[in-house]
Amino acid sequence: MKKQVVEVKINQAKLIIIQGDITKQDTDAIVNAANSGLMGGGGVDGAIHRAGGPVVLEECKQIVARQGRLPTGKAVITTGGNLKARYVIHTVGPIWHGGNKGEPELLASAYRESLKLAGENHLYSISFPSISTGTYGYPIDKASEVAIGSVITSLRESITSVKEVVFVLFDSQTFRAYSSALEKIVETGDRIPAE
Repeated sequence: MKKQVVEVKINQAKLIIIQGDITKQDTDAIVNAANSGLMGGGGVDGAIHRAGGPVVLEECKQIVARQGRLPTGKAVITTGGNLKARYVIHTVGPIWHGGNKGEPELLASAYRESLKLAGENHLYSISFPSISTGTYGYPIDKASEVAIGSVITSLRESITSVKEVVFVLFDSQTFRAYSSALEKIVETGDRIPAE
């Protein structure tokens, strides 16, 4: 099977969409779609904690002890432990309630805050999963537009060390949704649907 890749240039950065396993990425950081307790869970969160090993969980426990649970739309950074990526940026996406409880704004914030944290730590590359589209139930077509839109806006509007953003999507349906969202946003010059 041929590996699917979509790539565009935004300012000085590359935005890449691939189908694959985020735990195998060797970007400077991978983003974890975490729960607010940062204790690991199902889906991407559980996979990253298993692959990263106990040091990732230990740093998460220290963060929660220091500052409490992580609010939706915010992000924190830990070591990558046993992962190829040096760091894990943990962010909490919103649970889908139909779209009228600020979900698009909170989801956009999760992507923006993750990119901001990567820049503050002088990272060059970052990989994102599809945040909130698993057990949190955010519809993939809507989430992909917010995700792609918020990343493109951030790359266009801020000076950052980040020069490569990779969306690593687990299945072909999600890959197609993100590719379609990217095509639509790039062609029309749209901004984030929530803004």
